[in-house]
Amino acid sequence: MSLRVLVVDDQGVVRAGFAAVIDAEEDMCVVGEAADGAAAVHLARELAPDVVVMDVRMPEVDGIAATRIITAVPNGPRVLVLTTFDLDSYVFDALRAGASGFLLKDVHAAELLRGIRVVAVGESVLAPSATRRLIGHYAAQPESGRSRPYERTRPESANLTERERHVLGLLATGLSNAEIGGRLGIAVGTVKTHVNALLRKLGVRDRVQATIHAYDLGLVRPNPPGPHAT
Repeated sequence: MSLRVLVVDDQGVVRAGFAAVIDAEEDMCVVGEAADGAAAVHLARELAPDVVVMDVRMPEVDGIAATRIITAVPNGPRVLVLTTFDLDSYVFDALRAGASGFLLKDVHAAELLRGIRVVAVGESVLAPSATRRLIGHYAAQPESGRSRPYERTRPESANLTERERHVLGLLATGLSNAEIGGRLGIAVGTVKTHVNALLRKLGVRDRVQATIHAYDLGLVRPNPPGPHAT
């Protein structure tokens, strides 16, 4: 069964390019295109895509607001955010809004297609180095220093066990389940059990959202931006 994809971007040429790449795959099809967030929300409800490839900067309703609405629906589409800059402040807020990851717009076609497939099965697309750099950069900034004043809340611990908190902290540093298992001396299957439990308790759908919570809970110390983070 083909993955149903909705492509959202305010630039027609960009939309057409992404749509052509996606439609060329045997296991994917573009079910719709939207030029702004309002249209994206409408089409997401009407067409029920599996994945929404979402631009961030758009007129009227932007990608962040649209992502928040789309991902609020139980069992709704996954959202893969695309951005021009890897340290765009909007991206961090998009992840908070419920996006399952992000890629740069100049990503190779193969990586975009891989990202769609990964997101569709409930995983996240966010390289470990990008996770640390992006989240560390923006988590360290005061809310007043951000370009857009989106609400930021500090979650409770959701009654996580000590082991679950430990696993969450390691997960937030970009480690895979196998690497977490090696660090803690436990089986990969056990790590998966802990990850599934903490995702359920935190009420999040994937590792990206769990990582956001880990920073908010103070389980991981934000790293200062590196020399190339401007």
